[in-house]
Amino acid sequence: MATIEEFSKLDIRIGRVVLVEGIEKARKPVYKLTLDFGPEVGRKVVVAGIASFYSEEELEGRQIACIVNLEPKTVAGVVSEGMILAADDGAGVALLVPEKELKEGSKIR
Repeated sequence: MATIEEFSKLDIRIGRVVLVEGIEKARKPVYKLTLDFGPEVGRKVVVAGIASFYSEEELEGRQIACIVNLEPKTVAGVVSEGMILAADDGAGVALLVPEKELKEGSKIR
């Protein structure tokens, strides 16, 4: 089990998707998302395996909860600087989004 101290190390914030690009050489359908987290964090690129569930048009402009302080990882030749948060019930995927518009970079507590 994770301790509360381990969980508190995660920096989870609201970001706005400003650009969505497909990654052709990926083994499964993934997107390269550029998200804006406001002036404190700035923009980050995140690779997400949600291309089978969302179109580029559905994602652009949306706010999504993301972990912004993960160690970068290269996925399909793209450096991913975080992780979007989504739930998967086996029948589909749902992004974790705020119930109302928030300022980009708002912290999830």
